[in-house]
Amino acid sequence: MRPLYFDYAATTPVDDRVAKAMTDCLTFNGNFANPASRSHALGWLAEEAVEEARNDVADLLGADSREIVWTSGATESNNLAIKGVADNYAPEACHIITTSIEHKAVIDPVKHLHSKGYQTTFVAPGSNGQVSVESIAAEITDKTRLISVMAVNNETGVINPIAEIGKLCEQKGIFFHVDAAQAVGKIAVNVDEWKVTLLSLSAHKFYGPKGIGALYVRRRSPLELSAQIHGGGHERGMRSGTLATHQIVGIGTAAAILNEGFSDEHDRIEALKERLWSGIETLGDVIINGKGSPISAGHLNVCFKGLDGEALMMGVRNLAISSGSACTSATVEPSFVLKAMGCSDEDAHSSLRISLGRFTTESDVDQAIASFSQAVNALRSAK
Repeated sequence: MRPLYFDYAATTPVDDRVAKAMTDCLTFNGNFANPASRSHALGWLAEEAVEEARNDVADLLGADSREIVWTSGATESNNLAIKGVADNYAPEACHIITTSIEHKAVIDPVKHLHSKGYQTTFVAPGSNGQVSVESIAAEITDKTRLISVMAVNNETGVINPIAEIGKLCEQKGIFFHVDAAQAVGKIAVNVDEWKVTLLSLSAHKFYGPKGIGALYVRRRSPLELSAQIHGGGHERGMRSGTLATHQIVGIGTAAAILNEGFSDEHDRIEALKERLWSGIETLGDVIINGKGSPISAGHLNVCFKGLDGEALMMGVRNLAISSGSACTSATVEPSFVLKAMGCSDEDAHSSLRISLGRFTTESDVDQAIASFSQAVNALRSAK
């Protein structure tokens, strides 16, 4: 039996409208040509489709289309942003601040730079899962060149005070990078209001295809971003490689659909999450990880006190959920995000991430409540 999908934070299904637009760019009778083939009309048509998609993504972020650089996804965007800034400085002259609850796609590049001699600081969140502006400000030195903070945590959904951190960076003359992979589609994103220099996103988090993303690079900035992939000078020299027209049309279509209906979709998903939590809360001895902080509409990270999370997942096998980030789900270690928030190993192991999205229905939510109720009561009775 196909499980009900409650793992939208890991990935989203491609919207049918997106899939149709992509298919039209794959075959001989479609818009399949190389966008860099400027000597014939088919290449021009492909280039036009790429630029239309660039406009759609820019509109979603409140950006200029010339500030959008295509990548393979947020992991590459994060690497390009962090290493691309660091390459402008000698290691001893560059200090990078990030947080201890970032996605591994930020933590690992920063750790890599640390191994090369760069100065790095990992700021811890409060017990509510949010990173404060004050904790960031306390770590700034005269050598701080880059601050990287995620907008929405991928495990808890806690929203960080990005606009305030951006204002601090602007005042201090520090480049500001935001991993917005979990933010786009879940909260309003505006690069000017956030005062970001660089922003990463992935299409597969907002109903586009896997394998395509973008990096916003502010034009009105002294930053010279150093390319990490060389070979042809594509994307204004920042990211070489033949552009995948079908993938780019996919992210553009997904962005346009989201931009048109964001408010209604956000409110509907928020209401479904509240319905789900109301049902789970009645089971008792359950808490929301990150409670007290603003949390994105689609995220619900719940600690079922005294129960083993893996056993509980086995008890709700009709639901597709996770015990944390999809990128670290193979490990038996407790979530490093929840640990950084001060959770005990026991509570971290008792926590599950439930995430809702565009195709979640009230019926799905009611079935999930019934499944959790049955599984929780069975595990408690067996103790």
